[in-house]
Amino acid sequence: MNPLPAAGRTPTTISQVMDLVLSDPGRPRLTWYGDEGERVELSGAVLQNWVSKTVNLLVEEFDAAPGTVVTLDLPAHWRGVLWALAAWRCGATVELVGGSPAAGGDVVVTSRPAAWAEVLSGPGAADLVAVALPALARSFDGDLPPGAVDAAGAVMTYGDVIGWAPETDPTAVALDDGTGTGPVAFADLVPADGTPGARVLVDGARPLGVLLRELLAVWAAGGSVVLASAATAAGLAADPARLDRLRESERITA
Repeated sequence: MNPLPAAGRTPTTISQVMDLVLSDPGRPRLTWYGDEGERVELSGAVLQNWVSKTVNLLVEEFDAAPGTVVTLDLPAHWRGVLWALAAWRCGATVELVGGSPAAGGDVVVTSRPAAWAEVLSGPGAADLVAVALPALARSFDGDLPPGAVDAAGAVMTYGDVIGWAPETDPTAVALDDGTGTGPVAFADLVPADGTPGARVLVDGARPLGVLLRELLAVWAAGGSVVLASAATAAGLAADPARLDRLRESERITA
């Protein structure tokens, strides 16, 4: 229903972007460098697999669809990227949290569930998903509020292929980054200004809404991303020799 566009044309939807990512399944598409030297590499096939599992969880557990608001309270991190992609793939709006927890949307996805416990304690409150950030985490390390879903274990129980996802409404809001610059509709979500085939180093200190759209632009142009956490990016900026080594080892071109 959203086939890849003709040769030479940029994908305009999330499903087209993911199809393009999967067109070369073994190629690295997202490489993450964390604060403690953690490195995680996701090929096109692995990235698609994670997104598909997360879409299935959102649809089957929370009935996510156009009109659903997924509040994303995560740092610039590979897991946060997956949750944003999955929310968009089922047509939901991604709402970013910049500071203290407030009344969330329909589903709150967070790495700090305890901070949301009081906000989401009343009847009719949003569902809460706790995300453990370490790459090898099998469960969230810490107590969870009653009813919270532990993403580390839950995501893995869902299918590797999207069972069903609703059609995306191009006029619906895809991204509300909380900066006051105005919402971004699905029709405008995927930028068309990426450098074809580039391997791009992305600074995790950038505003999350800007960062997510930059990743979409890279993938829509057939490229791949090296995402450095804010602390790692600062360390690279302060150490040109380290930055040069990273550029060489990861074959970064932009």
